[in-house]
Amino acid sequence: MPPEVLAQAAAEMLDWHGSGMGVMEMSHRGRDFVSIYEQAEADLRELLAVPAQFKILFMQGGGLAENAIVPLNLAGRRTGAGSTGPIDVVVTGSWSQKSFKEAARYGQINLVASNEADGHTRLPEPASWRLSPDAAYVHVCSNETVHGVEFHELPDLRALGCDAPLVIDFSSHAASRPVDWSRVGLAFGGAQKNLGPAGLTLVVVREDLLGHALPACPSAFDYKNVAEAGSMFNTPPTYAIYMAGLVFQWLKRQGGIAAIEALNRAKAALLYEAIDSSSLYLNRVATDCRSRMNVPFFLRDEQLNGSFLAGAQGRGLLQLKGHKSVGGMRASLYNAMPLAGVQALVDYMREFEKNTR
Repeated sequence: MPPEVLAQAAAEMLDWHGSGMGVMEMSHRGRDFVSIYEQAEADLRELLAVPAQFKILFMQGGGLAENAIVPLNLAGRRTGAGSTGPIDVVVTGSWSQKSFKEAARYGQINLVASNEADGHTRLPEPASWRLSPDAAYVHVCSNETVHGVEFHELPDLRALGCDAPLVIDFSSHAASRPVDWSRVGLAFGGAQKNLGPAGLTLVVVREDLLGHALPACPSAFDYKNVAEAGSMFNTPPTYAIYMAGLVFQWLKRQGGIAAIEALNRAKAALLYEAIDSSSLYLNRVATDCRSRMNVPFFLRDEQLNGSFLAGAQGRGLLQLKGHKSVGGMRASLYNAMPLAGVQALVDYMREFEKNTR
């Protein structure tokens, strides 16, 4: 979270804009909170250049729950009457693996392509994908946090002869770069990486994809219900929406998505250059699909892992331990991380390497 956002939230904690109460105390249908919600939605639509034919939904459950909510809404899009069509999933890491397994609970599943054989270190070329001719939708995770691979360009399904909507899980890099909405039918993501605190889930869905929910879909998770109620079908995560709205305003003050993307490119380039020029550190991801948000790296001598992490903590460089399924290290360079923070990590890495020779 950007420090100035946290400072603003702290200042408004007990009394939001002279209302006599904090945001957590507000009714979600009251005038004050409705104004917060409407401003947050408008700012996000502006930031991400979301076209008018897309609905922005503020929901709960996180990205993990959306792995169920998406098929509950879209698996019956072509077939109707409660039956389901094939669900195409591209597996590129641990999160899309979760999506694949969860979607299989709700319909026929098709593994379009997988990079598991090479340890999730490169992306399968879209031209090689085995797409279903009648797929309900095609799912990709556009940035894999654990394995550090990212689609820098979203696949053009129409160019592949596929008319199914593309669903993207952009949880970990939402608002870090522009989105080509001409290639997307639905995007979803938990807010807790780039957009705000945990508890808020963002769904951006094209209007023609509404109204196809399976009979088993809970009413609170039916995108049509949520859209028609302006994200107020049930009580939304009000404080998380407020915090996300402050982040959206902060992003606008930074110059918007174009400016934050340029900064993210610079941060990632600085860290990858330090890794690639080192004889101690190693990144295994193919250079054309390296994530700008999540940079996994390894020490060639893994016996040094403990001392590396201890020294990093002493410098105030925290949460660098890699995911337990992968090991090594991982640096997350989300929007709120300043370039100076990345430089501090690079300086420490070089000093540590020098001292261990």
